[in-house]
Amino acid sequence: MSSEVKPVEEGMHTITPHLTCANCHEAIEFYKRAFGAREVMRSLMPDGKIGHAMLRIGDSPLFLADEFPDYGAFGPLALKGSSVNIHLALPDVDAVWEQAVAAGATVKMELADQFWGDRYGQIEDPFGHRWSLAQHVRDVSEEEIQEAMKNMCA
Repeated sequence: MSSEVKPVEEGMHTITPHLTCANCHEAIEFYKRAFGAREVMRSLMPDGKIGHAMLRIGDSPLFLADEFPDYGAFGPLALKGSSVNIHLALPDVDAVWEQAVAAGATVKMELADQFWGDRYGQIEDPFGHRWSLAQHVRDVSEEEIQEAMKNMCA
C-alpha cells in the first residue's frame, strides 16, 4: 500500500454533483436507463434508504442520496423546484435525448441547434432534477455569440 494519499482520488473531478432524491433506488435505475449511468457503489441505511451512492455518467461521477428530512436533506420535488441544472456534454445528444425521454424525462426546452454552437435542450427527470443535454456542433466566436444574443433580446 502506498504511503502517499492523493488529495483528489483517482477518477474524481474537482466538482461532483451530489443529488438528493425521493426514492433514490428508483432514481438510480432511471439514470441507468436515461443516461447509461453505471453504478459504482451504494451504501444502505438500516431502514433500506440510500445514505450514499455513486454512479458514473461518461467519465464523470454523480453522488446520490435519499431524502433525510430530519437532517434538512430534501429533493427538488419536496422543495417545489431547484435552481440547479446538471449539464451533460455528449457525443450523440439526439440518441441520449430520445433515451431519456423514453425513460420518463419531461421536455422543458426542445432539443435544437443553438446560436452558441451546441445542439442543446433541457429535460426534467421524474425526481425534479433538471438536466441540459448538449453536443457541440460548430465553433462560434465570442463576437458572434454576443451579436446573436443582442438580436435575440431586441
